[in-house]
Amino acid sequence: MTTTHGEPTPEPTPHSPQAGTKGVPRATRERQVLEAATEEFGRRGYGATTVAAVAASVGVTKPLLHQYFGGKEDLYIACLEPVGERLVHAVRAAMSDDSPQSPPVHLRVLSALFDALEGQREAWFVLYDTTLPQDSAAARRAAHYRDAIDALAATGAADVLGPMSGDPLDADALQYAWRGLCTALVRWWIAHPEQSAEDMTRRCSRLFAAAPAFGAE
Repeated sequence: MTTTHGEPTPEPTPHSPQAGTKGVPRATRERQVLEAATEEFGRRGYGATTVAAVAASVGVTKPLLHQYFGGKEDLYIACLEPVGERLVHAVRAAMSDDSPQSPPVHLRVLSALFDALEGQREAWFVLYDTTLPQDSAAARRAAHYRDAIDALAATGAADVLGPMSGDPLDADALQYAWRGLCTALVRWWIAHPEQSAEDMTRRCSRLFAAAPAFGAE
């Protein structure tokens, strides 16, 4: 067992024992590498992930991986960008769906996040990786997507609080807590692979329904 972001994780397993054999189209190999690298970065963090480990998990050589994606930072960015685009799009779409039949915005956003991460749950920790080198291209690119999600969350927090609070820091605190909640839920979800995205949405609906009881006097 190894640890990633402070949590125990299993050792990587090859995604395809035939990934490095002749006759596999380059596009297929690239997809296999990106899937494996996203899992490695998400589980172990940028700092502990090596190009050699990613290559070995797919069954290709390290030089071939370098040929396709360059160095580790380039590989990380290649994994990050589709994740970031997918999550930003999911949150934006969920927040814009304000039809009368829609669930509350917080449940819409969580449902959209679970759907976007289904099949690749560790991808959340590619975006929210605390081991990225400061002031690197990788850190700046990750910050770009995080800032976009934070901006959407800030709008949602302000809408939820409305005139209930006259302190502008309330919205900032709620936004901060929301990010922590999403991260905790995804971490729990990874530890329970039998739970589908739909299961998680239903569970969160029950938890939020029970939440007012914690504030009761």
